[in-house]
Amino acid sequence: MSAPRPQRHSRGKRPQFFTTSGMDEVMSMIIVLAQELSVLRDRVDAIERVSAAHGLDLAKEIEALVLDQEALDARELRRQQLFERLYYLVCKQAHELQQDESKQGYDQVITETAQA
Repeated sequence: MSAPRPQRHSRGKRPQFFTTSGMDEVMSMIIVLAQELSVLRDRVDAIERVSAAHGLDLAKEIEALVLDQEALDARELRRQQLFERLYYLVCKQAHELQQDESKQGYDQVITETAQA
């Protein structure tokens, strides 16, 4: 497994297209899932075509497949990376809110201390 890369965030406000709170984030998640599904479907199609050209019954082979721990770990890493992309905007907004709260709290303490 490779080490996780630090997340980079774009700065500034994102454009908001929907007036309903959270709808932009939901649409972003749907787009990520649609991209994943499209790529997956293309790869499955390629696998089916290549195996059929070689006379292989992959459905039977896949049903009998038993994965080792390394393969299970690789799948889990891929799944976690998908979730990171899927929930990217929600996590980014939570981080921004946390930063704002921290800055506001700091500013408030400074103001209160200066007035005391």
